[in-house]
Amino acid sequence: MIGVVADDITGANDIGAMFTIGGYTADVYGYDDDVDFRYGRPDVIILDTNSRLDAGDEAYKKVRHAVQRLQEIGCTLFFNKTCSVFRGNIGPEFDAMLDQLEQDFAVVVVGFPKNGRKTVNGIHYVHGVPLAESEFRNDPIHPMTESNLVKILSAQTTRGVGLIEHTILEQGVQALRNRAEEMRNDYDYVIIDVEDQDSLRTIARAFKDEYILCGSSALGEELPGVLKRLRDTQATLPVASYDGQGILCVAGSLMPQTRAQVEYSVKEGLIPYELDTVSLMEAAHRQDVLAELKHAIITHMNSGRDVVLHSSNDPDVVAKTKELGAKRGLTDAQVGRVVSQSLTQVVVDCLQKTGQIRFLTAGGETSNAICQGLGITGMRVWKEIQPGVPSCYSLEQKPRLFVLKSGSFGKPDFFVRALEHMKQE
Repeated sequence: MIGVVADDITGANDIGAMFTIGGYTADVYGYDDDVDFRYGRPDVIILDTNSRLDAGDEAYKKVRHAVQRLQEIGCTLFFNKTCSVFRGNIGPEFDAMLDQLEQDFAVVVVGFPKNGRKTVNGIHYVHGVPLAESEFRNDPIHPMTESNLVKILSAQTTRGVGLIEHTILEQGVQALRNRAEEMRNDYDYVIIDVEDQDSLRTIARAFKDEYILCGSSALGEELPGVLKRLRDTQATLPVASYDGQGILCVAGSLMPQTRAQVEYSVKEGLIPYELDTVSLMEAAHRQDVLAELKHAIITHMNSGRDVVLHSSNDPDVVAKTKELGAKRGLTDAQVGRVVSQSLTQVVVDCLQKTGQIRFLTAGGETSNAICQGLGITGMRVWKEIQPGVPSCYSLEQKPRLFVLKSGSFGKPDFFVRALEHMKQE
């Protein structure tokens, strides 16, 4: 069994989708949740630590505990899934996996060509733009101001970080393997260039199940092709058929990709509602603000209309929200969590009052908060809709079908395509 630790829930589903493309089954749980094999033992177990916004020492503790649990479950290959642009506590989390496994070497592969992430000579690019010049430079929590992956990781760990450039990959599997073996004498982590899908295929063939793997989800698509199929598993969707009721989409992400998806979905007929975050921070009667919003959304859902609920993408509104939060003693991360919690309250109440078992969320924090609010502790990855974004169903008595999307993934038409997918299934 393959054991994966992911730092947020959308990333957990992302790597689960990569494995399912290769015919594996993948289940996702919170890092401290009970693991339930009611639908059979999967090929891949993914534990979400929800640690991207944590302090480094807290992230370390969570990952080490998660790895210990994966060991107890019986996993034999370990993968530390991180953001495909290296946001978060990458150093402490990679260190925690090595420490718990009592190992001193890991292969790090960050590139995800199908989503425009490539690494050339150690410099990471997003759709052809160096990382430090991409939209991630303005990330509200983790602004990425460096493009060199070796420098980014080295700033977060005392372990040695080296680089294997694409010229070595071009020489083939054995050359790559030999170079890694040479470098492990001097480095604990070796980052490998990724120019295209062939790069990932070469890396998978070179390392298979003999090394600890770290980085983006993309390598997961190639691993099943070089590893044996572990077991036959159920391939039937245990979710009630779509009944015509409106589906709620919620976007807590501020990434431009999600903004484009919201705008496209509204043009295609979804009913839009914006969570007024300024009023949320100002209002003495916050629940009244949320109650009015919930009533309107429920009315539309009961009439069969799909709805998209989103937080503001206006820079002035975002800045004002943060300013008001700061006056209340909140950090930017805490303000983000207040917004996520408010979105969660609206979504959970709307789903419970309408009985709808299908939903879509965009943004890691929002997705995690909504799953917790609904009591979803385990899910099985179902089918990929667009690269890195699958549907899932909950591992509970009456399963739900849903999509948890990373804020920076998906084409502009993603919300519309995801709704079609959930209704057809």
